Amino acid sequence: MRAEDLDHKELLQLDPEAGLIRFAGQRALLIDAVAMGLLRKYLVDNFGVTAARTVLTQFGFAHGWRMAEAMKAEFKWTSDEEWRQAGTRIHALEGLFRVESGGLDPAAPEGSTLVASYEAEQHLLHFGRSDTPACWTLGGLTSGYISRITGNEIYVLEDRCMGKGDAACHLVGRTRQEWGQERAEDLRFFDAGPLTECLDVSLQRVMDSVKAAERKLRERRRALVRVAPDIAEPLGLIAKSAPMRTLLDLARRVAKVDSTTLITGESGSGKERVARLVHEESSRAAGPFIAVNCGAITETLLEGELFGHARGAFTGATQDRPGLFEAANRGTLLLDEVGEVSPGMQVKLLRALQEREIRRVGENKTRSIDVRIVAATNRDLALGIADGSFRQDLYYRLKVVELQVPPLRERRDDLLPLARVLLADAALRMKRPIVGLAPSAADQLLRYSWPGNVRELENVMERAVALARGNRVELEDLPEEVRQAVPKPVLMNGVVRPLDEIEKEYILSALALNGGNQTHTAEQLQIGSATLYRKLKSYGKAAQNGRARAPSEPPASAEHSRAKRNANSIG
Repeated sequence: MRAEDLDHKELLQLDPEAGLIRFAGQRALLIDAVAMGLLRKYLVDNFGVTAARTVLTQFGFAHGWRMAEAMKAEFKWTSDEEWRQAGTRIHALEGLFRVESGGLDPAAPEGSTLVASYEAEQHLLHFGRSDTPACWTLGGLTSGYISRITGNEIYVLEDRCMGKGDAACHLVGRTRQEWGQERAEDLRFFDAGPLTECLDVSLQRVMDSVKAAERKLRERRRALVRVAPDIAEPLGLIAKSAPMRTLLDLARRVAKVDSTTLITGESGSGKERVARLVHEESSRAAGPFIAVNCGAITETLLEGELFGHARGAFTGATQDRPGLFEAANRGTLLLDEVGEVSPGMQVKLLRALQEREIRRVGENKTRSIDVRIVAATNRDLALGIADGSFRQDLYYRLKVVELQVPPLRERRDDLLPLARVLLADAALRMKRPIVGLAPSAADQLLRYSWPGNVRELENVMERAVALARGNRVELEDLPEEVRQAVPKPVLMNGVVRPLDEIEKEYILSALALNGGNQTHTAEQLQIGSATLYRKLKSYGKAAQNGRARAPSEPPASAEHSRAKRNANSIG
């Protein structure tokens, strides 16, 4: 029988009762092409491209070699040409690919051109266009088949591939010596070394990462239990105040859907932490979380950073580079400080969000993206729309759901628990035996307005840990501006405090800051010295160290004045 006379009806034998399928005399399986594509995706996602390509290449080589053996045993051809034509026919009957012309002989000078490659189709389905040839299994298969029929080790590689946008796949086969160093990196995938090496490295890296994470988690838990045993904080977020509890509840509900989210709030208030919570509570938690500060990158660089660039797109672009949209595939991309994006870049960003596709700088083809967008800003974008610096259509595209992070001054119930967590982190990082805050230091933290929000508090705690002499943070370990702060009327746990209680606390704090100098304190409070004297007397205190005298007191001798001071001094 000639190779061109091969018919799948004669090659295929079905035995339903025994549950057997035989093809060309060998037991075969019917496997869904998409299932093979999903296997490919699983290998890439879990072991990396190098390991996945090595596995599929060597699997293909074994498949091709076995098929050549089966054809030899079944039909006993002696002509290599007939054997090659049989391979062309058999692989087409298997549904793997179709040879466009010239038969399956990649070792010929012109190579072989394939169309209808199932592997290129599956790569496009699960990954989109590739930057490199994608028919790893078919390259291995034809290598195994040709090597068996020629008796020489022939390695078949692609120089064109439908998986990277070419019209057809083109295979070229040569011996290892003939390839030389031209495709040395591609030839490595036919050896067992790269697979073992990749898997060993991947496994060791995972084990090291897990051990390091467990060690850090144990140390962090011990530090938190020691400093703040009653705190349960997701991703470093403290939510004892009503505004934060409301925010986190809304963030968790938003995380369950894939809507674009806009997070607003003052600088340093914790917007990125909230964005991470949205990511971790979503179905994309297993994917990457990538944050980019749009305000820190110029317009020309930001486009390449977000969308990627092709080789030769500009000076220094020596190779293709994917952007952050592609890097965040099946994950979350945080566009921090999105209010700083230039008007020209806003147009390109809007198109990417609307069409769910991007185009690399220097390319004319589009790439689909599967990424959730979370944007954050400390600017009022509504004012930006009014003055023309921010596009209204982009604003509404980003603001499907808005999460407003309250400033630290509006969440006083969170302040001390958050300070203790940040203190524990800093102590752990610096390896300092700090166990907590002195009462005077804790009180002073509550008096400060924290214009820099959580970021400022974190820096203050780090400074305090670095300067502390003992095993706790004292008042003198705090920065000058925090030590000089006087209390402002605030609501604690939603309870309105009596006015005279707040007044007393404020006056005594001001007096303490002035070292007991009533005259200077009265001037700062813009009240009379006699008024201050009466209030202090009602609080059970009088003038300290004779630094002030009530205006109603008449002039007296030195002895009389000394007696009065002793009588009125605070013990």
